[in-house]
Amino acid sequence: MPASRRVRGERATGGYVPDDSHEYDAAGDDAVDEDFLDEDEEPPRRPARARPSRRLTAVTAGRAGLRYITELTGREVEGVTMVKPAGDGWTVEVEVVEDHRVPSSGDTLAIYAVELDSEGDLVSYRRVRSYKRAKGDTGGVS
Repeated sequence: MPASRRVRGERATGGYVPDDSHEYDAAGDDAVDEDFLDEDEEPPRRPARARPSRRLTAVTAGRAGLRYITELTGREVEGVTMVKPAGDGWTVEVEVVEDHRVPSSGDTLAIYAVELDSEGDLVSYRRVRSYKRAKGDTGGVS
C-alpha cells in the first residue's frame, strides 16, 4: 500500500494501531484527509450542527407561542394573554377568534395554552376555554 493511501493510525510496518485521537481544523470540525479517499469517493458529509442553546425570555416565548397557535389553528389571534415560566420552559396563553359574528360582540373567542421547552420549541398546546366576546373571559386568573 503506498504511503499516501495509508489509513490513519496505520504504521509503516503494516500493523494497524487504532487512532482514538480526533484531528480538528481551525473551525473545530472533524478533519477529513481527502488523500485517504478513493478517487471516486466523496468526503463524508458532516451532520448539521446542533442549534446553539439560546436563552428564551418572556417576550420571545410569547412571540413563539403566538406564532405556533397561528400556524396550528389557522385562526385569527387577538394576542397573548399570559406568559409564565414553567419548569425548564414557558407556558403561553393566546386568545383566538374561533367564530366571527355580526356584531363582533357575538364573536366566539378561545384561550389556547402553549407549552414551550427552554429553547422555544413547541412541546404541546390545547384549548383551555372558549367564551363569547360580549360575556368576557370569566375563566379566572391562572
